[in-house]
Amino acid sequence: MTQKLAKQDIEILKMLQKDASLSTAAIAERINISQSPCWRRINRLEQDGVIKERVALLDRAALGMEVVVFATINLTSTGRQNLEAFEREIVRHPEVIECYTMTGIWDYMLKIVTKDIRHYEAFVRNTLTESPEIRELHSHMAVTEIKNSTEMPLDTQL
Repeated sequence: MTQKLAKQDIEILKMLQKDASLSTAAIAERINISQSPCWRRINRLEQDGVIKERVALLDRAALGMEVVVFATINLTSTGRQNLEAFEREIVRHPEVIECYTMTGIWDYMLKIVTKDIRHYEAFVRNTLTESPEIRELHSHMAVTEIKNSTEMPLDTQL
């Protein structure tokens, strides 16, 4: 459900996207309102589901997770049971950090992160190729990360 956000709500969201650890007092000061109304606005944004959660963003390279693969997948059938079985299975694997249904020639696209190519190969051999729902799998390894952002384009889209 899309809702109209007030200018102050958008400013709060922009700040929290950059630094979710900001205190209510710091946010209130920056947008020139008192702390209580600021807290109420943040609370409402959370209750309305605009703010899903506040998390720490980890540095993949600092953790030694060097391999990013975008895997495109076609299923053996796009019947409801097959789709649901695949989706139930794929969400169980922490290596799969994103999964999307697609238009066009692919049924799904996965973003997979592993420590190295050996671990990716093991994941493919022991997990993906074992899935009876998967008919076709193509791996596209990322070479250079140009942009990786979790920030929504609030200024241009709201």
